Amino acid sequence: MGCCSGRCMLILLCSVQLITAVERQVFDFLGYQWAPIMVNFFHIIMVILGLFGAVQYQSRYVVTYLLWMFVWIGWNVFVSCLYLDLGGLSKDSHILSLGVSSHSSWWKNNGPGCYSQSLPSDRWQDNQNPKLTTVLSCWVKYQYIEVLHCSTQLLVS
Repeated sequence: MGCCSGRCMLILLCSVQLITAVERQVFDFLGYQWAPIMVNFFHIIMVILGLFGAVQYQSRYVVTYLLWMFVWIGWNVFVSCLYLDLGGLSKDSHILSLGVSSHSSWWKNNGPGCYSQSLPSDRWQDNQNPKLTTVLSCWVKYQYIEVLHCSTQLLVS
């Protein structure tokens, strides 16, 4: 078996997908975005299943993994359209947090080069409420970072 066989490539792609999916899961947990947390968790399970199928020569697992990739590609296209406000979708909606909380992407307040200012308040100490913080400027807007995450997942898929 050569180093560039289809099986080795699938193992490599699954490994890269697993690393990028776990990274994305961490940042979605920080932003309390519940829909992506659930979908990313299911994706991590399916990638592990595909990795197991490639290592153990189980074609049923690999086929299940490949079918999941179509759903995963659709999810990433949806999230990209949501953050770019395409197709009547709005990044300000609470779709990704499932309407449970008012939190948004972690990158909105903590992106690269973001400078934020706290609003004065008597009730909240130490900026515990994310709504009392306004972001004045960032090097890269948060929606482009989220679209970059989706593009990375689409490229690896």
